[in-house]
Amino acid sequence: MAEPIIKSKQALKEVNGISTEVVCTEFSNYIFVVLTQYGKIGTLISVTPDSRSNDISTPAFSTKVLLGKDEPLTHVCAKHLAMFVSQEAGNRPVLLGLALKDSSIDAIKQIKEIVKSCQVW
Repeated sequence: MAEPIIKSKQALKEVNGISTEVVCTEFSNYIFVVLTQYGKIGTLISVTPDSRSNDISTPAFSTKVLLGKDEPLTHVCAKHLAMFVSQEAGNRPVLLGLALKDSSIDAIKQIKEIVKSCQVW
């Protein structure tokens, strides 16, 4: 059987009693990750490794809201959830769709584990 052109994995789990869906899709130049507790893509954030960072052990990432509410918490959540994806995917940019009812530290940690289970990179 031929490999699919686009690799994608998804998972549905409860996070603090809220049904949470994770979809990870690998494209040739970026990873698309959707994290939703509303059943829609929500805020679209671009998370890119910053090439200007000199310190290899702690690469800098820039986040940019492409669509949706541009709030400080959105950037914090995006960095937390997408940094390890980018690093594990060879520093590729990550496009993140975020629609969360619960964005507590505890929820973010649980969601991060679900993302790891949907690894396509």
